Amino acid sequence: MDYCNMAKEIPASPIRDMMVRAAAMEDVISFTVGEPDFTPTESIIEAAKTALDHRDIRYAPGAGLTELREVYAQYLSEQVGISYEAENVVVTAGGMSSLFLSLLCTVNPGDEVLMSAPYFTNYSQMVRMCYGVPVPIEVYEEDEFILTPEAVKKAITPRTKVLMLNSPCNPTGGVISMDSLKEIAKIAVEYDLFVLSDEVYRHILFDGEKYASIVMQPGMRERTLIIDSCSKTFAMTGFRIGFGAGPKEWISLMTKLTEGVYSSAPTVGQRAAIEAYKSGLPYCVEMVKQYEKRRNYLYERLNQMKGISCIKPKGAFYIFVNISGTGLDAVEFSNRLLDEAHVAVVPGGNFGSKGGDRYVRMVYATSMENIKEGCDRMEKFCSSL
Repeated sequence: MDYCNMAKEIPASPIRDMMVRAAAMEDVISFTVGEPDFTPTESIIEAAKTALDHRDIRYAPGAGLTELREVYAQYLSEQVGISYEAENVVVTAGGMSSLFLSLLCTVNPGDEVLMSAPYFTNYSQMVRMCYGVPVPIEVYEEDEFILTPEAVKKAITPRTKVLMLNSPCNPTGGVISMDSLKEIAKIAVEYDLFVLSDEVYRHILFDGEKYASIVMQPGMRERTLIIDSCSKTFAMTGFRIGFGAGPKEWISLMTKLTEGVYSSAPTVGQRAAIEAYKSGLPYCVEMVKQYEKRRNYLYERLNQMKGISCIKPKGAFYIFVNISGTGLDAVEFSNRLLDEAHVAVVPGGNFGSKGGDRYVRMVYATSMENIKEGCDRMEKFCSSL
């Protein structure tokens, strides 16, 4: 049997590969998966239980429960300072579904989609699934892995259709400044680009960094779709509730496509999400305080290790670690670190950057105890090379 070439040719996620390998071993400290180690608040859990007790388990509308769309629209309006209504919001089965649906609605075969590299591996997968062409724009450690307006403009061709932004960024923790977003917005308007702004880490910012979205800039509301999720903000990964927020026509098209993809987001999860946006944001603030402590500790420890260096990320819960001083490339370093020290990290070459084989990604959304033990093992390993 001859299966679809696209499905066969898309590479598997390296994150999942390392997860599987680590799961098959005992006593592994894992820095691989971008999932909070916190649990949702009791009020969020109770909202889910209440939905189950009331047998609120039927299909939801394709666009999502009206109450959740209204609650999220109000929340987003307060965040960006621009009015959003329920009609500007679609509730999706996780943020990844929102990304995929938004690309399905904008990308024709052969259209180019710009994205800063290193990027979240699923970005390029999704573009290829839509028969588009992912176009990486290299960002560099000396620039704090920040996408520059000059690099965006240089990458544009007559086939460019979409610009994908992710700030704070997975895998680098980089945060695009408001000044840069202003210039990038002008470029998007000049070249009539759609913009997908992945803002699932908007609340996870450190060192006084302020949230900024490109949608705040002139001419961007009508061409920008904001991607969001409950997963990182409220530690609700398994609830699978995400959002797309943007122009009504874009939202209408995405809603139409939900029927052929997943029908509707989980009703119980949507009930929990309503409570999350009503009461859960103070809890997120407390989580961020813990992430910042972990980041600070990990940053200090890594820069004391032989052959290792890194810059301090300004957001999210990832750190992109330069391992070039060890004499190993990222794949060999990661494999040996797992086999010899039982510490799991993700090779950086799998995030779309040409220089990625000099880096590994580490996630500090795990306990301080695990971080300390993982650093002890990693330091011993590096010293032995």
